[in-house]
Amino acid sequence: MLRAIPTSAPPRQQTTTLVLLRHGQSIWNRDKKFTGWSDVPLSPKGEEEAKQAGYLLKQADITFDLCFSSSLQRATTTAHLLLSTMHLDIPIITHWRLNERHYGALEGLARWEAIKKFGIWPILGCQIKFDATPPYLNAADPRSPGNQPGYTGIDSNELPLGESIQQTLIRVKPYWEETIQPQIRQGKRILIVSHRNTLRVLMMLLDHLTPRQTMKYKLATGRPVIYELDPQGTAIRHYYVDKLT
Repeated sequence: MLRAIPTSAPPRQQTTTLVLLRHGQSIWNRDKKFTGWSDVPLSPKGEEEAKQAGYLLKQADITFDLCFSSSLQRATTTAHLLLSTMHLDIPIITHWRLNERHYGALEGLARWEAIKKFGIWPILGCQIKFDATPPYLNAADPRSPGNQPGYTGIDSNELPLGESIQQTLIRVKPYWEETIQPQIRQGKRILIVSHRNTLRVLMMLLDHLTPRQTMKYKLATGRPVIYELDPQGTAIRHYYVDKLT
């Protein structure tokens, strides 16, 4: 008499967590100015948004092993406030490649000032087109990263004087592939605190979005996006957590 051979279910695939967070509201978000690489602080509302994000993630039972942040204070302050709220003491690794898109000669200008100076189409175009650049800074301008102490020692050819979203992708992609993804493949739970356009291009890589889909993404300040990833770092799904019970 033949006996059926018992079969065991395949082991359940382990997943890991990646959270993308746009920093809390900055003073220039509040004042509706182009910010880019200009290093401005959080507004009081932005500080509260950072803490609220921490409460949301803690309530959702999400934790982290490692945090990556841009080198700009609105992102690093958000990271510190969030992790303090969560009572987590983990490394925060900062890098300029996670900085916001550089808005060139528009940085520090309000929308109407920029339109008055450069015309409506150069301003509108760089906000709705994936490959459109803002008016470039002159390399001698004090706003140029090459003239700021935080970027001393970096090849000036790598530091932007203005960027399209496409150029932002080119800047961010090597850091994602060479530094962050290997940590994910080790099973590390990762938090990335960065900026609207930087996070847009990371979502483009994770979700294989087209340029048009990427440009449609709206990312609110202080609102965590939670990704579940397989062991190879491939996105399974993503969702938002934005209500306290």
